[in-house]
Amino acid sequence: MADARVKATAVHAQVVDAVGHFNSLVEASVPHLQVEVTAPRIDDKHLHAIEFDLERGRHRGVITVKTKREVTLVGPFRAGKPEGPCRSFPFEADEDLEDALGEFLTRFLEEASAP
Repeated sequence: MADARVKATAVHAQVVDAVGHFNSLVEASVPHLQVEVTAPRIDDKHLHAIEFDLERGRHRGVITVKTKREVTLVGPFRAGKPEGPCRSFPFEADEDLEDALGEFLTRFLEEASAP
């Protein structure tokens, strides 16, 4: 669990930084578009994983870091609807994860700000 916690903390910091830049851009003109990033916590479904969420209105994205040394990006999706799509990456695939994280955040922001 220690490795998962370290990886979750690192990925969380990346997401908080990126979302923080977005939030600072929309803060003055369209503050209702701001995105919340929750703190890392034990996964809601698995005791051997850590997760955190991106939230804006009913839009959600979940990032899960599993003790089997895997990071899974879930969503974006609307609360109350089926979760998905999912993409998983081994801890060692830092470049692939970073690229996928950028795509994931872009997709989330586009969907969460569309009417």
